[in-house]
Amino acid sequence: MTVGVLQLPSVGMSTTKLYHYVRIAHKRGVRVLLMGEYLLNSFFKELQQTPVSMLRELCDHQLGILRDLAAAYDMTFVAPLVTVKAGTPFKSIVKISPRSTAYYQQQVLIDYPHWNEAAFFANPVEPLHEPMTFRVDNVRFGILGGYELHFDALWQSIWEKRIDCILLPTASTFESQQRWRDLIRMRAFTHNCFVLRANRIGDVKDDGHLWRFYGDSLLANPDGEIESTLGDREELMVVEIDHAQVMESRRGWKFKEAMEKRRD
Repeated sequence: MTVGVLQLPSVGMSTTKLYHYVRIAHKRGVRVLLMGEYLLNSFFKELQQTPVSMLRELCDHQLGILRDLAAAYDMTFVAPLVTVKAGTPFKSIVKISPRSTAYYQQQVLIDYPHWNEAAFFANPVEPLHEPMTFRVDNVRFGILGGYELHFDALWQSIWEKRIDCILLPTASTFESQQRWRDLIRMRAFTHNCFVLRANRIGDVKDDGHLWRFYGDSLLANPDGEIESTLGDREELMVVEIDHAQVMESRRGWKFKEAMEKRRD
């Protein structure tokens, strides 16, 4: 199956780039298009200064655009989006197909002093449940928020649901590029699935500090090898997700088989 990754800075209310790249993706046969964190919205630090009414207006605006594009091009979009309920912002990931819209509220948020999403968003703190999953043709996808890549408990359900490809939108910055690459490769290998990461680009100034988002969107295959990457510029990446390759890797490494033999 042909899947795309859209690597952009924040687009805000603008629709020009979305329409442009979706048309290109359609011509290249893309069925599922993944976007990075804080691409449809401004970065979290900027959102802290934005009235909730404007966040809601932007959410409704972007949902309308993506629904129209999904219907026009028979494409499924997976994109992080700040949603608003009862006047309160939530960090969500929306999955929009030509026939339906579904939401995944990120379950684990960053809560560091310099980057405290948990204090800003109203996402509940509760026992973890399985990530959102969906199927297109014979490929089963799972969705995780970027920070959630770190937590083993969420990956248990990846085994149980037999996910072929994890869609991972991120907003990675500072000097974290190699660490993210290593972790993504490890998860892809130990769970014998594709991991498709969409990272945003662009700069954000906050209290005199520069947050630079470096791109490096990539695809890691079920053997833990990086098959495709983007640089640090505005780009569209188109890749193939092969269910047969996933099955071949699982048969070869037998990780899941070894665990199933040891179930209580």
